Amino acid sequence: MTKILVVDDESSIREAVAYALRREGYEVETAADGQEALDKVETFRPAVIVLDVMMPRVNGYDVCRKLDGRPRPAIMLLTVKDDIVDKVLGLELGADDYMTKPFDMRELLARVKALSRRGGYVEQTQQEQEQQEVLRLGELSAELFSRAVSIQGELLDLTPKEFDLLVLLMRNPERVYSREVLLEKVWDMDFAGGTRTVDIHVQRLRKKLGSHHGLIQTVYGIGYKSTGTP
Repeated sequence: MTKILVVDDESSIREAVAYALRREGYEVETAADGQEALDKVETFRPAVIVLDVMMPRVNGYDVCRKLDGRPRPAIMLLTVKDDIVDKVLGLELGADDYMTKPFDMRELLARVKALSRRGGYVEQTQQEQEQQEVLRLGELSAELFSRAVSIQGELLDLTPKEFDLLVLLMRNPERVYSREVLLEKVWDMDFAGGTRTVDIHVQRLRKKLGSHHGLIQTVYGIGYKSTGTP
């Protein structure tokens, strides 16, 4: 059963979202602030966190910062803010999706479903380890089942959406994808952040690829492609 952690200091929102998710068959835990959320990430190990931004003690942005650099769930941010700067900040800190309050519960459920197919902690049997598909591009490799990406054996810490974006480009080297197509294929739907979301994730990927950042190339006026020559 897929695990979802719902974090919001407003009990009415927290419990309404948790109730809706449980009705969809998810195993749900809740937290009332960022510090409680960080504690439950360690023990509950959710696939997705539905995370409010404005909270006491530790806010949602700080939760994203503290989770950076280690295996992490997919993150859906919730906030009353509707400024593009706040959306960009959340995405740059590693959030995978973003919704503004008040939100439609059906849309939230659809977005969580899309994230849950990709995020979270993965248990892997020895047989699955032996059979998993591995993509390679230059010195970059991606193990699809374990969702592990490495360069010359050194693991990279990618968010679920960063991983999905990279794998799509790796599967089809030299194919040029428009931002709109990447948005549709990686995010599964029209995302509120628009094509700027794609640019932010590509920037984060390139930063994490370090000296191999040239594996992802910009095709000006269109979008992006991968290449075997960094």
